[in-house]
Amino acid sequence: MSKKAQRLAARYGKQLNIIEIAEKIIQEQYHVSAFNNPDFPIITTDPEIQVYKWGLIPFWIKNEEAANKIRARTYNARAESIFEKPSFRGSINTKRCIVPSTGFFDWRHEGKKKIPYFIQVNDEDIFSMAGIYSDWTDPQTGEIIKTFSIITTEANDLMKYIHNTNSRMPVILLQEEEKNWLDPRLTKQEIESFLHPFPDTLMKAYEINNDFILKNPHDPSIIEPKKSA
Repeated sequence: MSKKAQRLAARYGKQLNIIEIAEKIIQEQYHVSAFNNPDFPIITTDPEIQVYKWGLIPFWIKNEEAANKIRARTYNARAESIFEKPSFRGSINTKRCIVPSTGFFDWRHEGKKKIPYFIQVNDEDIFSMAGIYSDWTDPQTGEIIKTFSIITTEANDLMKYIHNTNSRMPVILLQEEEKNWLDPRLTKQEIESFLHPFPDTLMKAYEINNDFILKNPHDPSIIEPKKSA
């Protein structure tokens, strides 16, 4: 079992009975792009860690063509409209999940220049992003496609500086909030109480090299701080 798989299982108190799948998916990757609809570990109320694809397909989608089109628009779900958007309102009430993360990337724009940053939570090797998930059945093949979205909210002061084009950030959960977030009995008001910016005093960020997206995703140098000239 990979070290990352062991860390995930220990961090969330979950089982890894899907070892063959876990060994392929839950490995040391330092950069994952949503645009590739990757397989990704998520945490639900299930006792096992689940593996879902990034880019949510709502249960009501009629065919594969429509599924492929919509998932290109559902990598993220805006907290402000998540209860109203047809793509997300079927999941937010009872199909909430945790998306584990060791850090995420974002860009600061200065004129024509794009400056990449790596962002983490202080003193947490693995932290929790709030997500929603869906199980869609392909009507032609009967295959069940498992997908998820990450919920975003307005940026805190740190993320306003970095993500200075539209000031967004993922919804990040405190450890003491994780169990409650997964509770399917929550009311709308209780769910909304989680959908706020994470305190910037509990986060850190640093500039990285601009070529990180060109590197092998398993290359640890991706997240090394950029050296001063």
